[in-house]
Amino acid sequence: MEVRVAEKRGFCFGVEAAIELAEGALREHGPGNVISLGPVIHNRDVVSKLERAGLIQSGDLDRIKPGSTILIRSHGASPRLLEKAHQRNLKIIDATCILVKKAQEAVRTLHEEGYRVVVIGNVDHPEVQGILDYAPNVIVLDHVDEIDLRLPERARLGIVAQTTHSPEHVGEIIGEIAKRPFQEIKIVNTLCLEVVRRQQAAVALCAQVDVMFVLGGLHSANTQELARLCREQNVPTYHLENKSQFEASMVTGRKVAGVTAGASTPEWVLTEFVEHLRSIPE
Repeated sequence: MEVRVAEKRGFCFGVEAAIELAEGALREHGPGNVISLGPVIHNRDVVSKLERAGLIQSGDLDRIKPGSTILIRSHGASPRLLEKAHQRNLKIIDATCILVKKAQEAVRTLHEEGYRVVVIGNVDHPEVQGILDYAPNVIVLDHVDEIDLRLPERARLGIVAQTTHSPEHVGEIIGEIAKRPFQEIKIVNTLCLEVVRRQQAAVALCAQVDVMFVLGGLHSANTQELARLCREQNVPTYHLENKSQFEASMVTGRKVAGVTAGASTPEWVLTEFVEHLRSIPE
């Protein structure tokens, strides 16, 4: 089978840095002596590999023994959690993506400047959850129909976005907000350019293929967004974590397959999948 791979795909610098920090912490402190506060990144293959190397995962700070070494995931953490970690005398290794840090600081600054902070994003996503405590009364919305329900009339709004969202989605919501009579709107661009480039490459590839595969964690926001954008191009699209989820029926009657991968998907997962597709007779 003919297979074409997106020019931009896979690991971004933030994910690479988080994995390097996790691996370095394990070398320094030894297996079983580093605790990650949740998955380091949203990819089960990578998380499982780190766990086999001795990284412990916990979502409950209260159960971690004082003096232990903890790893802050790439999605970041709230100021309250970090302060609590300090109070418990925990040694902190911060793997927060630098662009997530930018979003956190933007929220803090906008509040200090007197704006009511609005985050365009998924309220349940760990990045957004971490951002919320950087200012009081932060409003989170992710759909146009939430604007009139959640935004106070004639307020001074300071807007940021979840780093993994697409510019089109964020732009649509901001455009609708701008139609309302708010006193003032200040926008800080917190979108990740690496994620945007992967989105653009995936959309471009859709025009060349008759089936599309998006590889990455099923809970990965940026991978979900890649799959959504590909489906919008009216190309049959499958979001899979790895080769094990592939079924031959997915390519029945298809001649050219496109493959891309989310920003937290390792290259070896993509390579293994592509090799498997290319071994299928035309």
